[in-house]
This record gives sequence, structure tokens and C-alpha cells, in this order.
Amino acid sequence: DSWVIKAVQQVAEINEKAGELVIHGVNLSLGSNFDPESYGCGFTPLCNELRRLWRQGVVVVVAAGNEGLAYLVQGDGEAYPTNMDLSIGDPANLEDAIAVGSVHKSSPHNYGVSYFSSRGPTADGRQKPDVVAPGEKIVSAHHGFRLAKPGTWMVEMSGTSMAAPHVSGVVASFLSARREFIGFPDRVKRSVLDNCTALERAGYVQGKGLPNLMRMLGST
Repeated sequence: DSWVIKAVQQVAEINEKAGELVIHGVNLSLGSNFDPESYGCGFTPLCNELRRLWRQGVVVVVAAGNEGLAYLVQGDGEAYPTNMDLSIGDPANLEDAIAVGSVHKSSPHNYGVSYFSSRGPTADGRQKPDVVAPGEKIVSAHHGFRLAKPGTWMVEMSGTSMAAPHVSGVVASFLSARREFIGFPDRVKRSVLDNCTALERAGYVQGKGLPNLMRMLGST
């Protein structure tokens, strides 16, 4: 967490030194559990730093987490899979952020929310995730690539860490076309949530649904 906090502080410092926002948004495809006995929900040290960044004017997009599936072990040692509510972790608990769950990449209306995607509500009773995006079997650049081996250039992975960048891309596209929204993350989040395509699933599972960039642009 200390390294992530340092990175968040670095973003804020770059903006401050520039005298204007030169970094308009951040994506955090990461997450962890939090200790409710030590911190309020969404008030861990990392969440506090992200809240400061949001109030500086930076849009924060975070992965909801992959704790939607758990295995319950009975007394006989048998493990049974079950979906878990109240499985949102930090920093997805943060109100000043857009928390993203996962759906099937080609048939979200049929298959709905991914079995592994963390579900709300938050431990203090707020609706999360905020939205969902494609997060199953997503092909992207591989950090462990070898230049001489093209087969290592790309990798297929599943998780809300794959879903969050889709929403970051939507936000970046929106801000590139509607630059007057730069520096106003609350307005950006409201536009994202108000213009989603619902999947007819429960709000604590799908949030508001799939972000719809065309609707966002059309409504502004």
C-alpha cells in the first residue's frame, strides 16, 4: 500500500508543480481487504490519498475486486462454491471514485455480471460497484513480453482489473471531447452513471450498468 500511496502522491505533485491538471485521471486495477475495526469503510490510508486526488480534480477509476466467489468448507471437509455479497474491498469502497465490476465481454445482457466480480453493498450500506465493464478473457499487452517471441506480446486474463481500464478509456474519450469537464470528477462520474445501459440485474451487482459513451456525449 505504501508504494501505491507514493504513486498517488506523485500524481498530485506533478499536477501541483505544473500549476494545472496535466494528469486528468488514474486507473487502479488493484485492491485489498480492509480492517473494519481500524478504518471506516472507504477511509483506509490509500482511500484518503485517493480522496485528496479526486478533490484536486483527478478522476479515479478502481477495480471492484474479484471476491464475488468464495468456497465454504463444511465440517466434513467438502468445499462448496457460493457467491458473496458485501465483498467490495478497498479502494473500491471509496465514494470519490468509480468502482468497476466485470461482465462477459460479448454477451453481457445474457450472462450478466461475472461470477467472480465483487458485489455490494459496501459494509456501511452504499451501492457499489458503480458500473460494470468487460472483464472476462480480455486480451491485452503482456508486461512479461520477450521481443524475439511474438507469442509473449499479448496475454489473456479475467478480472475486474481488466474491466476498470475499459471505463478509464470511456472517461478519457469523454474528456477529450468535452474538455470543460476536466477538473470536475463529480460531474464526470454523474455523467457516467446517468447514461449507463442497464443489464436488468440488481443494483448491488451491476451498479448502474454498462457505461455508454455515446449517451454521455449526447447528453452534454
